[in-house]
Order: sequence, then C-alpha cells, then structure tokens
Amino acid sequence: MTKVKKVSFIIFILILGGLGGILGNRYFFPYLSATSLFSKYAFLKKSAEDITIINKTEQVYVKEETSIEKISSKVASSVVDVLSYTETSIKNKKIPAVYSNTTGTVITSDGLIMTYMENVSSDVKYKVILQEGGVYDGEFLGADSYSNLVFIKINASNLPVISLGNSDDSTPGEKVVAIGSSSKTFANRYTSGLISTFDPTFSLSGKTISYSDKMNGVFQTDFTIDSQQYYTGGPVVDYTGQVIGIAGSNQKDFFFIPSNKVKRVVDKVIKKELESNVSLGIYYIPITKAYALSNNLGTESGALIYSPSGQEGLAILAGSNGQKAGLKINDIILAVNGNKISLEDDLSDLLYQYKKGDKIELTVQRNNQEMKIDAQL
Repeated sequence: MTKVKKVSFIIFILILGGLGGILGNRYFFPYLSATSLFSKYAFLKKSAEDITIINKTEQVYVKEETSIEKISSKVASSVVDVLSYTETSIKNKKIPAVYSNTTGTVITSDGLIMTYMENVSSDVKYKVILQEGGVYDGEFLGADSYSNLVFIKINASNLPVISLGNSDDSTPGEKVVAIGSSSKTFANRYTSGLISTFDPTFSLSGKTISYSDKMNGVFQTDFTIDSQQYYTGGPVVDYTGQVIGIAGSNQKDFFFIPSNKVKRVVDKVIKKELESNVSLGIYYIPITKAYALSNNLGTESGALIYSPSGQEGLAILAGSNGQKAGLKINDIILAVNGNKISLEDDLSDLLYQYKKGDKIELTVQRNNQEMKIDAQL
C-alpha cells in the first residue's frame, strides 16, 4: 500500500469513527441509558444530559371571563341608565312618581342618548344616570317609528360614545356579550351567549306578519327571556369589541337590531329627519323560497300583501297610501323603484330610505301578471 493510500485510509477511518461517535452520543447512548440494564452507568447518563431540546411545546390557557371583561370595558362607559317617570297631582297634592328603568347608550359626545321602547308617551319625563354617577334631566327628542329606537338629549359634553361595527360580518354561532344598566343600583350588568340565528322575517310590529312601516330582520340569541328586564336598549358586543347591535324585546322575544340598521336610524336623527318617516300602511308576508314553492306563487321573492282572515281591510289600512295607490290583498310587491325586494333587502328597509311625500313606482304581480303602480308615501 502506497503512502498516499495509507493516509487516505486513515482519514476515512477517522471520519467514519467521528460520525459513529456523533450518532452514538446523539441517539444510541441516550437510548441505552433509558434501559434497565445500562441505566446504572454514569457515563451513559451524562450522554443523555448533554442533549439539547430543539422543539418545545407550550400550552397557553386563556381565561374567558377575563376576555369578556376586557371586551366589555371598551363600551361599558357608554352605557347609561334611563329612568322614566310621570308626575301627577290631585287638588294641588303631588302623587309619587311612577318609575321604570331601561338601558341606554351614548351615541354622541354632546349627550345624545339612544334606547329601545315599544311604547312612548308624551307625558313621560326622563333622567339619565351616567356610569360615573352624574344624573341629568333628559329631553325627549323623538322615537323612530321604523325601529322603536328612542332618542333623549342631556346637557353634557365630552361623553364616551359607542362605536357601531359592521353587523354583516356577524354569523349564527358567534359569541356575543350584552351590557345592561337597568338595575336598582344603576350598575352595569353583563351576560354572554351565542347568536342563534338571523331571522329576516321577524317584524318589530309585534305581529305574526310584517308591516310595511316597521323594521324586519333581527338577530336572535340564546339569552334567557329574563334578559329583557336588564339589557333592552343596551349594546350587544362581539368578541372583537365591536357593537354589532342594540338589544330590543317584546312580550315574548329578546333580540337585537343589527348595527348596520341602527346606523341608518342614527343618521336620520342627526339630520333631524325622524318626522319624515314614510307610511304605506300594508301588512305582508316576506316571501321565502319554501313559502313560494308550497303556495305556488310563481316568484321566490317579494312581499305578499296578506291578512290571516282574508279581509282586505285588515291587509291594507283604510285611508293609507297603499290603499290610495290601488294595492289589493294577494298582490305581490316585487320591487320599489326598480330595486328588487328580497330577504336581504326587505320592503320595509327599501321604503325607509325615502321621505314622507316622495313618489315611488312599485312593481307588482297580480293574478300572475306583472304591472307598475305609482304610490305617494
């Protein structure tokens, strides 16, 4: 064997031995040290202790209650208690006022308060209690006939306000938090739950069928019916901290109005256009695909003018703009000024964008024939 070959052979042996030592120290010796036979040898234990851990898995636990508290804190300071009361007197003797509480929210920093009430009386007086304890007399500005949202003004400034998010991003199964302030101590209350569904056919008219002058379409939750007492009028917040609706209720249901619809109402209030709401004066059924198929309607969308009794006078109010336009029971309104009616763009929603006195063109299906009918709102 030549000298060069000997040197090459020795280098090869050294390299092979080095690789063997590395593999043995990294894998073979730690394996042996874990067996009962070789675990007593110290040098094997030492080889295992020298191993560096490359990958490390950590488990992080998040306390949900803390998250809810943080979410709520973003809007909690904008939640107020609205105290409504009446004062009467007999023979110059005052009778104790009758009080009721509901939750409200601050929507402008100069003291515009919003709450939800089905019935509003002109002789009711208001006091608004802020989170920091300030008490203010409230001036009734008006009630929106479309949404049942009520607006009260107090003489204050630099108030924290709610920020209305995009309710179109909210979906059933999403966790939400409701904040209320209608307790005897005037302190905020909290509850959390899931969005059960969005019901596009739910009418704020309180009836089993829809009314053209009242909002259709609300989110329903798995909150208990007791939530009505504490959270009606308060904000509903998603887990990103956005206000996605305002809680409302009637005698049977607790729900919340989507924030995108609330924005439209607030915009009217700021423009001082609450008194310009239109009225068509008809009752109807929002047509779904299932309803259309089961009733052979020939269209899968629209608003079917309807009365459960079959009486036209109960479907179209006497003297209403709908009657004056010549609408009839069982007519299906398909579009308003060319804008097609659907579950996403309900008849009441399309009408809300107009003002009292506006003229519109209705596309109507009557006896399977399509026609155009002019109406003045």
